[in-house]
Parts: sequence; structure tokens; C-alpha cells
Amino acid sequence: MAPDPSAVHYLAVNLLDANSVLAAFGALGIAVILFAETGLLVGFFLPGDSLLFTAGLLCTTTKNGVHLNLPSVLVCAIAGSLIGAQVGYLIGRKGGKSLLARSKNKHLQKGAERAEEILAKYGYAKAIVLARFIPVVRTVLNPMAGALNVPVKTFTVWQVVGGLLWSIGVTLAGYALGSSIPNIDNYLLPIIAVIVVLSLIPIALELLRARKSSTAAE
Repeated sequence: MAPDPSAVHYLAVNLLDANSVLAAFGALGIAVILFAETGLLVGFFLPGDSLLFTAGLLCTTTKNGVHLNLPSVLVCAIAGSLIGAQVGYLIGRKGGKSLLARSKNKHLQKGAERAEEILAKYGYAKAIVLARFIPVVRTVLNPMAGALNVPVKTFTVWQVVGGLLWSIGVTLAGYALGSSIPNIDNYLLPIIAVIVVLSLIPIALELLRARKSSTAAE
């Protein structure tokens, strides 16, 4: 029996490529990816920022047959980011520190350390909101908040605020850019490439900060 072309297409999806995810799953893929990135420790590598921005762009144009509906994108983005964060918090309450301790991934460990520092430095409210905009940290801060017994009401209120600002803000930024540039589809690939690079800058800064701290401690 010949393989189902659609099944082969799904298997070939590159989860690190926003275009690939959106072409395969549409707006639903946004909800799944954001849920994994903000709720599951294994999702720390997923491209939340570039996915949201690209989705916003694709609401204004069509690329490789992909065109998205803005209300659907916003609903899926909000649902994935808010539900994911709350699940991550609950995982942390059940044993987040032990899960992190068993992980041998250096980026995840550094992210956990940074998340704990941010919580201590800025306080719960500001830290939970700021973490949404820092890759890796937005993955590990939620279980760290649970593990450190941040009050559930406090966490829920501020993760909703941060989640709405991040998911809606980044999506609408992409939509605004797409709406303001005529024939945006002619420039889509370069723009997405720039967004991917920009989304990696916070990670690079965190790695540099961690390296400086470890060097100073020696």
C-alpha cells in the first residue's frame, strides 16, 4: 500500500521551523507548540517567538499556500501559552526540582538557575511577566515557580498577564508589519530569518552572562 502523502508530510515537519509547523498544522500547531514550550521542560528548544511573529505575518499574506486567520491564531496562541504555563506550574508543585535535577541538559540547568534568580531579584509579579519574553527561561520559570511554592493565585494572575502580552503582542507585531508593507510575501523569508536571529539574541545573552558568572566564580 502506498503511504498516505499527508502522513508523510506531517512526519517531515521541522519543529524548529515556524514555516514548517504552520504549513503542516495551521493555527492549531501554534497552540500545541506554545503549550509544549511553556508547560513541558522538553519544549525549551521550541521557537515560540518566531512562530507567533510568522503567524501574524501569514494573516496578511499567503506563502507556499499557507494563509492564516488572525482571530484563530490569537485564540490558539492565548490558549497554548496560558494552559501550558499553568500545567508547567502544576508539574513544578508535584516535583519540578527533582525533574530538573535529573536533567543533564546544560541549557535547561542554566535556564533554571536564571529563572530562580529572576524570581528572587524582581519579585513574583515582574519575574513571571518578564520571563515570557526570554527563551528557555519562559519554559523553566513556570515549574520553578511551582517548586518554590509561589502562591497559585499570584502565579495565575501574572502568568495570564504575561501570557496575553507576549502571545498577542508578538502576533500583532507580525500582523502590523505584514499590513504595512506592500507585497510582503516577496520579503517573507528574509523577514523570518531576521526574526529567528533576533529571537536567539536573548539566549546568546543568557549564555554569555552565565559564562561570565562561572568565570568570575573560579
